[in-house]
Amino acid sequence: MWRLEARSAPSLFWQIATPVLAVIATMATGALLFGLMGYDPVAAIRTIFWDPLFGASAGYSRPQLLVKAGPLILIACGLAVGFRAGIWNIGAEGQYIMGGIAGAAVALAAYPAEGWWIFPAMVIAGAAGGWAWGMIPAVLRNWFGASEILVSLMLVYVAQKIAAWMAFGPMRNPEGFGMPGSRNLGQYPAAANPEMFPGTGIHWGVIAAAFAVFGVWVLMSRHIRGLQIRAAGEAPRAARFAGVAPAALVSFCLGLSGALAGMAGLFEATGPAGQITDSFGSGYGFAAIIVAFLGRLHPIGIVLAGLLMALTYIGGDIAQLMLQMPAATVQVFQGMLLFYLLGFDLLTRYRIRRRVPA
Repeated sequence: MWRLEARSAPSLFWQIATPVLAVIATMATGALLFGLMGYDPVAAIRTIFWDPLFGASAGYSRPQLLVKAGPLILIACGLAVGFRAGIWNIGAEGQYIMGGIAGAAVALAAYPAEGWWIFPAMVIAGAAGGWAWGMIPAVLRNWFGASEILVSLMLVYVAQKIAAWMAFGPMRNPEGFGMPGSRNLGQYPAAANPEMFPGTGIHWGVIAAAFAVFGVWVLMSRHIRGLQIRAAGEAPRAARFAGVAPAALVSFCLGLSGALAGMAGLFEATGPAGQITDSFGSGYGFAAIIVAFLGRLHPIGIVLAGLLMALTYIGGDIAQLMLQMPAATVQVFQGMLLFYLLGFDLLTRYRIRRRVPA
């Protein structure tokens, strides 16, 4: 017989090994699943994880790695701050959508004017839109004791309906022949977010993600607020006795994660997506939760996890095109990755011992 024995302190080895094991287990299970579906498992895994970097189409897919990873890293950095404090923002997808809508609204209101101030104003509006949407669960938790998990999650569906209303109503392109969707912001020079260096995939969203990684590292390791966040997550009662105000911490964490998610939505709306449509939400907000946990809530880990998650997006698209695999391949991989990550994470706090008969 075997039993779980609590460790006196979390294992540093397993904290590092858990994400690696989760990735390996996901690849192995994915290969088995593809084999059962009638696909060549080796070819499927190679297409998803190898071909985007070194295959025939790598010249196109490598730059896309940063395009996909940018919003994931930006959102995950904000989520990680709250998760470290035990504040669970599950609704980053809704904040992402509302940030994109708010930023696009500034561009459409200014159209067809030109000016250097338009894009910075859009970025501020995008951050403000995400912040405002993130503050709704913060206020409801602080004033009424509501669960930020449920409130933030339900607000995702509200944001999706607002995006659909905008695409079919106030933001519909008057020159779009009645089709739902706003003007193409990529064709509006003052509001466009193009590739900054040809062939690299770097746009303002990637730059913002890099600043977010550095900023979160400074916050969590060099600032008193980071100490309060870590204390609230590891010892909530001790943090309160030390003078940490729980309500202020909730507002800070949900507001910060909402603002970063809103900025990610704005950069996506002005870059790869190009417009607000009824299906603007891309799932980045939910995928960023996996990125945050896979990166162990550490900025450097989040960068690596974001690149890996972006690789699954690109590889899934290639596999769908080349091997005729289902479109849900990426979601299956992401789900298995989270499953194994949470399962193996048990080993960071517990060790498996053989039960000795009395």
